[in-house]
Amino acid sequence: MTSITAKLLDQLKPLPSLAVAFSGGVDSTLLLSVAIEALGDRVLAVTAMSPIHAQREIRDAIALAGQLGCRHLLLRGTEMERPEFLSNPDERCYICKQGLLQQITSEAALRGFDHLAHGANRDDRGDYRPGMRAAAEMDVLAPLAAADMTKEMIRQLARERGLPNWDRPAMACLATRIPHHTPITPALLARIEKAEDCLQQLGFHASRVRCHGEIARIECRGADITRIPEPAVRSQLIQRFKAIGFKFITLDLEGYRQGSMNPPHPEPPP
Repeated sequence: MTSITAKLLDQLKPLPSLAVAFSGGVDSTLLLSVAIEALGDRVLAVTAMSPIHAQREIRDAIALAGQLGCRHLLLRGTEMERPEFLSNPDERCYICKQGLLQQITSEAALRGFDHLAHGANRDDRGDYRPGMRAAAEMDVLAPLAAADMTKEMIRQLARERGLPNWDRPAMACLATRIPHHTPITPALLARIEKAEDCLQQLGFHASRVRCHGEIARIECRGADITRIPEPAVRSQLIQRFKAIGFKFITLDLEGYRQGSMNPPHPEPPP
């Protein structure tokens, strides 16, 4: 992966400084790691704090930025103050990303960082990612995509660089668990976060809790599907999910699918 690292360094070294939209996921962590190698202390990691992001992910991002020795700015996201986001339209992700990137750009510029990058990769081009459109419109850099890096390549390079989250499951904001056109509320997001924390504590690390009113639809991967019905696991899930506020707890037999609640959209370009 030496040539890939060289491509990334060649992109980043000419920049006077760089702010990185840093979620704590493997993509943005790799980008931040290489940016620090290229630019040293002229790098700023920026993480948004909001009810749409699980608290465990914020804590992980803080810890990772500290391990990498990078200056880290925590911003309070403002999407929960925007009625057009809370109504949860098909363009929810675009609305959110547009507002967030504007906020990060402004705050980073105040601190002398005039360039912003995010961790989009080549695989994202073939997925439903309206937030990518917002980033492109704002000229946000995507060095991993520009280096033609896939998710698998990113994980491999992250492992080679000793990044602790190289095998971390894909992340997505909690709003993606709510069907479009169902209003987003802090209480609903908190219920989903508590339910997913429960799954994490029981060892289901690549899972989602999709919320359909009083129904929790659990998506998990592979052998985990057979673990859910085990009497001890099932009993805990029923008890804890009902205490959280769900009336019905279901298992999706198709398992975890990234973007399973995306709205219908045209086929991506080849």
